[in-house]
Amino acid sequence: MNEQPTLFGDMPVTGGSTANGLTWAIIRYIQARGGQAERINVIGRPITARHGGREYIVSWAQSHMTVGTADISATIGGRSVKIEVKVGKDRQSDAQRRYQQSIEAAGGIYYIARNIDDFMCWYNQTFGGR
Repeated sequence: MNEQPTLFGDMPVTGGSTANGLTWAIIRYIQARGGQAERINVIGRPITARHGGREYIVSWAQSHMTVGTADISATIGGRSVKIEVKVGKDRQSDAQRRYQQSIEAAGGIYYIARNIDDFMCWYNQTFGGR
């Protein structure tokens, strides 16, 4: 896929072909407009052991994050925004749908991002391009 960058400010935005690339493009886009955004990682923490002078991951401790938590947590214009990144055929799990409902019921904003162009359009319509 020959991906053309979309420009904002002096920085091109690319990365829509992978979930990781799209996640970081969204975070950079929000931050470039004065918002706060961070990636949420829910895999837990590694448990390591040393053997022969090297350290190895032997298992993972369970995360205490909420099941279904969105990939990006942001504050934009004083509003709590949660963004779930889905690329290709990836779909929301039942836990993610329940999380979305809880965010929206509490007055937060929840968005499912599938590509950078649609995200930027949604962002500008929702927040006026701040």
